Amino acid sequence: METTLSKSTLDQAVGTRWQIDPLHSEILFKIKHLVISTVTGSFQKFQGEMVANEKEFDGATINLQIDVKSISTGQEARDTHLKTSDFFEAETYPTIQFQSTAFDKTETAGIYRLTGKLTLKGVTKEVELTAEYGGSEKDHYGNTKIGFEVSGVINRKEFGLSFNSLTETGGLALGENVKLIGNVQLVKV
Repeated sequence: METTLSKSTLDQAVGTRWQIDPLHSEILFKIKHLVISTVTGSFQKFQGEMVANEKEFDGATINLQIDVKSISTGQEARDTHLKTSDFFEAETYPTIQFQSTAFDKTETAGIYRLTGKLTLKGVTKEVELTAEYGGSEKDHYGNTKIGFEVSGVINRKEFGLSFNSLTETGGLALGENVKLIGNVQLVKV
């Protein structure tokens, strides 16, 4: 998976290096359909890393790349449509990228505010997400792992995903807001 974001921020970061464990992580999205139900999808291929102090993650630097072609909603026809120019335009924009600009502790224990630049379909915007620290543990092989649940909401139209259709009653088929959820386990490098 190619990345067009500069890794210089990560390369210059000082601290412990953590990589996403894709076998124990997931990246999900949820969007309203017909305003009466929610469609959930995921991306099956992604990679990323974080550089931070091993015990205090305040000030961590995070980089994530997602393979757009790995989108999955459980419906092949819908997945194919999502890869077209109506939505993600996967041939032209094969990667979604996130580069953190801040990772700050909040007043609530274990909760961080994650701010960064999200690049989706060639559009880069600053987004703010919430990261909840799940803890640290050693696996059966002696690897130190940490876990976070990251969540937030973006407006898909701000990133050029503006396709929609009208229902028989004149309503919109798709909501504008997309909930993002990342259940991420990272392994110490």
